[in-house]
Amino acid sequence: MKTSILPSGFARGVGLAVVLASSSHAGAQSPPADSGTTTLKAVTVTATRSATDVYNVPAPVTVLDAALLQRRAPLAVTDLFREYAGLDVIGVGANQLRPSIRGQRGQRILLLQDGLRLGNTRRQQDFGELPSLVDPASIERIEVVRGPSSVLYGTDAIGGVMNLITTHPSGRTDHGVVSGRVGYRYGDAGASNRGDGMLAWQSGGLALQLGGSLRDAGSYRAPKGSYGDITLGDAARVEDSGVKDASVNLHASWRSTGGHSVFARAERYRADDAGFGFVEPELIGESTRIRIQYPNQVLNKVTAGASSGVLSSPFATRASFSAYRQRNERDLSQGIFVPFGPGTPPGAGVDIQTRNHTDVTTIGFRAEAMRVFSGSIVTYGADFFRDDATGRDSSLTTVVGFGPPQSEASTRSQVPNATLSSLGVFAQNDMRLHERLSLIVGGRYQSTDSKPRASGTGQTLPQGATNSTGVFAVNALFRATPRLNLVATVGRGFRAPNLVERYFDGPTPEGSAYQSATPGLRPERSLNVDVGARLQGDRVDAELFLFQNRIEDGIRIAFAGDSVGPLPRYQNVNVTTLRMRGAELGVTARLGAGLTADGNWSRLWSKNLSDPALPVGDVFSSKVNVALGWRPAARPWWAQYAVRRNGEQKEIVAGSSPVGDKLPAFTVHSVRGGLSFHNGQRRQELGVQVNNIGNALYAEVANAGFFRPEPARNLVVSLTTWF
Repeated sequence: MKTSILPSGFARGVGLAVVLASSSHAGAQSPPADSGTTTLKAVTVTATRSATDVYNVPAPVTVLDAALLQRRAPLAVTDLFREYAGLDVIGVGANQLRPSIRGQRGQRILLLQDGLRLGNTRRQQDFGELPSLVDPASIERIEVVRGPSSVLYGTDAIGGVMNLITTHPSGRTDHGVVSGRVGYRYGDAGASNRGDGMLAWQSGGLALQLGGSLRDAGSYRAPKGSYGDITLGDAARVEDSGVKDASVNLHASWRSTGGHSVFARAERYRADDAGFGFVEPELIGESTRIRIQYPNQVLNKVTAGASSGVLSSPFATRASFSAYRQRNERDLSQGIFVPFGPGTPPGAGVDIQTRNHTDVTTIGFRAEAMRVFSGSIVTYGADFFRDDATGRDSSLTTVVGFGPPQSEASTRSQVPNATLSSLGVFAQNDMRLHERLSLIVGGRYQSTDSKPRASGTGQTLPQGATNSTGVFAVNALFRATPRLNLVATVGRGFRAPNLVERYFDGPTPEGSAYQSATPGLRPERSLNVDVGARLQGDRVDAELFLFQNRIEDGIRIAFAGDSVGPLPRYQNVNVTTLRMRGAELGVTARLGAGLTADGNWSRLWSKNLSDPALPVGDVFSSKVNVALGWRPAARPWWAQYAVRRNGEQKEIVAGSSPVGDKLPAFTVHSVRGGLSFHNGQRRQELGVQVNNIGNALYAEVANAGFFRPEPARNLVVSLTTWF
């Protein structure tokens, strides 16, 4: 069952329907073009076979469709975010890439799978959950809402929402049908290999699908060169940037002739030998060595649900219900060596080795109903989740260089065993006020409750916390002309502090500081405003959005004024206001003869209004993507040249980055192409791409402080066969 995260398309009749667990509208932002890329004129099909053009979507959204994902064959789906306005990535490598939306990341981005919450509240504030938990080969499309979506999805949707919508057979057939797919991808950055497959059977209203993938990616190498204050004389390995992982999923569904349906899905993901990524410190003029590894990660998840066809109830025209249970286990190991420096024996320093095992079991549900009235559709519902987190911690701190090593061991838990529960109710009215004016008005009330519990270690438990809040959203679309739509949105978002933010007490994962607990944190609240326009022409489509997102009681790490051992002590605090302002522009031009020119530009300004001297950081100053694509009509091939330029970034804390007090601009070039061919009932597609043609040394903004550069020039080849 597929669930869209987008507001309704404001089409007539059922086209006005707002997001349901079995009904969706999706739109797209203009990305760099290649065959299969969703453009402004694309129609996105919902699970009920209704459709809407992105031109009529009353919100800033981005959609990566199945054809784009297949042709580009990314090692991780968030790789593609770099080429879209308002989107970026955090982290490096095959496993640890996470999304950034309009400068927000980690716990301010809500990650969904098929409309249901995928993340958990036992992640570090800046890290967030991993999209890699979902097999890329099983994803039909990715929908991103740029901006708060708390009315529909509750806590954490304060900066944006990323929804991974998986594929499965749908509809009915008169006789049995078997179909499938096998694929292979090779990338010479880290000598990565990935194989995937899917087999589906469908007869009448019954459908079964089995899919899976295997991947083995090594640590890649960054090129030699200079980037700010860093110079690499030779190519350098980015250690721990690979992974060995495997996914398997089974989906079963049944659909009646009247449109009623039920489904169940079971899936498992396991990853071994992943890491945060690092360059040996002596290569970049640093002395402290920090190594963060994830020896293994496992996710087991079961989802089930049902949706109605057309109901005759006075309370609902349609309804849906989905429930899930997932268990997310992971091990984390940190190795930190801090040398004492000049005046001490060679090799003298402090070696800190920590280990953590986290086990989070989540249960949750989402129930929605829709009632169609004359000129409007009301959608209402409730959702719930409960994270039950347990963990084990150990650490060994050793002083070396002054005679026999002196060690101190601890098994003190950094985060106590705890639960976090959240229950929300929501409703919104989708109204056609005039033939040119459509309006969505919605609201939500939500309550969250966190409770530490005894873990048998004898530690004093911090206090629990209960928070409740109400939020609203108003989305408007005005059809100024048949080719020009104007869009305006205003809404509040919120985010309850998670278990790590409230209760973490110990060395931080990157090993540079000590973080103490702050049980009394207040929830973050945001007020977001967007104004925009979409132009749909015969040869040119364009989109422009201007926005401001003010986050009140924003949670930030602040220096506490003292230290714990050799590490400065920090703690989470609520600051007054963080403000993000930005502009996003996308243009697609159809030049004829199969040629398409695409471009997008985005600019972001961030400010900590409570302490202007402390930048918000981790955001690009500006980004430009330009691409020229060619796909001749009735020809089996396509090609594209793309260039991306990120502008200079000055909004960083002085002295916090080995790159320097500002991050230089960088430009990256890529070429890619593909060939499709048929052999009876079998279709095959070959893709080839060369990334970072200029072999430039650079790091994405969020990866520059803890310097993790991107791969050197690299080749990717993929081959997929459908039958």
